[in-house]
Amino acid sequence: GFQARVAPRSPSRFDPLHCNTRQILGRSESTHPCLKPLPSQAMPKPREQGHVRIVYLLIALWSFSLVLMFMAHLKQGCSEATDSTAEYHQPLLPGVKRAADVCIVGAGLSGAVIAERYANELKQSVLVMEKRDHIGGNCYDYIDEETGIRVSKYGAHLFHTKYKRVWEYMQRFADWIPYEHEVLAYIDEKHVPVPVNIDTVNTLFGLDIKTQAEMDDWLKKEQVPYPEPKNSEEMALSRVGKRLYEMLFKPYTIKQWAKTPAELGPEVMARIPVRNDYDARYFPNDAYQALPKGGYTGIFERMFDHPLIEVQTNTDYFEVRSSLQCGRTYFSGPIDAYFAHLGWPKLEYRSLDFERKVVRNVDYFQPKSVVNHPSADVDFTRIVEYKHFPIAGSSPHTVLFYERSKDNGDPYYPVPNPENQALYARYQAMAEKEKDITFVGRLANYKYFNMDQTVKNALELFDNDTSNKK
Repeated sequence: GFQARVAPRSPSRFDPLHCNTRQILGRSESTHPCLKPLPSQAMPKPREQGHVRIVYLLIALWSFSLVLMFMAHLKQGCSEATDSTAEYHQPLLPGVKRAADVCIVGAGLSGAVIAERYANELKQSVLVMEKRDHIGGNCYDYIDEETGIRVSKYGAHLFHTKYKRVWEYMQRFADWIPYEHEVLAYIDEKHVPVPVNIDTVNTLFGLDIKTQAEMDDWLKKEQVPYPEPKNSEEMALSRVGKRLYEMLFKPYTIKQWAKTPAELGPEVMARIPVRNDYDARYFPNDAYQALPKGGYTGIFERMFDHPLIEVQTNTDYFEVRSSLQCGRTYFSGPIDAYFAHLGWPKLEYRSLDFERKVVRNVDYFQPKSVVNHPSADVDFTRIVEYKHFPIAGSSPHTVLFYERSKDNGDPYYPVPNPENQALYARYQAMAEKEKDITFVGRLANYKYFNMDQTVKNALELFDNDTSNKK
């Protein structure tokens, strides 16, 4: 609340600017100067006196209506603030003692699931600390001010899962719009489906493959046999052969990881499917695929919407840790950051940079929401056009985000190679010695998780940690 201070006035007669409703209501003429009669020389006649009283009453009612309007406006403003993430923007101050049954570091997907479960299932108090100025982690989205299109701050997020438990859990926090994702790659001035399918091969090599059997025969002739691929180069060659590897997989990998496929573990290329049919869907084997109608940020607002959950953004856990009293702590940040005091080497992550560009007065800039650009001729890896998504909203314009991979910045992708895996094993051994702390999520586990895998991991950790409390 606030109080407006105004210099006092000293009226010689009734002054509606000086005598407000709060002063008048409930007071008699004899006890309040605002209602005292005018001086005798200016006393009105009886009929005029009645008119004056009517004027007084109208002024009082007018003033009272202004008060009600102000209070309604104030209430609306408070309500709007509550519906946004503004309420989270007060950081915890170092040295100020805080206590909670559960403390969670990170307001992303892992932290939100853990917080929601403890508050709703066990009725325990939860304190969530987030270093960024918003909730939602890398899923955070918002409405682009210039175009009115819903965009994601940290790259496109597509929810898909084969796990019924995960799907049913996420239904609680949003209405979902069915959406099956498709991706194209721009190669030799042609748009071709990714993952590779019959159309990809026909378009790039001028072939006329029609059946699955013909596609299998073509792949078998192209593939380079590696019974047990030791790195991503061998994995790719064993699946698509040298021509597709050199044209599509190798240049994209170098831009994305700043390493050749031979320097990365085989699991990187193993994640990329190869099709022997015309199916262009990116996740054809997941039964549940959809986007949240109101965006991802709204999901987090609903997950944190509980009187036992307190969320503080702009808060560095390591700056306030000494003043916290937590029954149990869940840490979803980089595991090497937690053990930075050991002075060990840092784990290797890749980050992303996003260049925003608005194209005015156009329906769409590209044929699909995501178009990969594997060629070494351009320095970006892909262009994301959010307007294609059914939750984006309508606009006469479109907005593009050019993605470039880089070494420094917010950690996105763990770099999977033998050196990093060996170093992570050392950090993991230290983590197992920590008392009353659980490391959760992709950064803490140094492993790439899809969104559904993150939810599944958090739900299972909660089950394991609380099995004797339910």
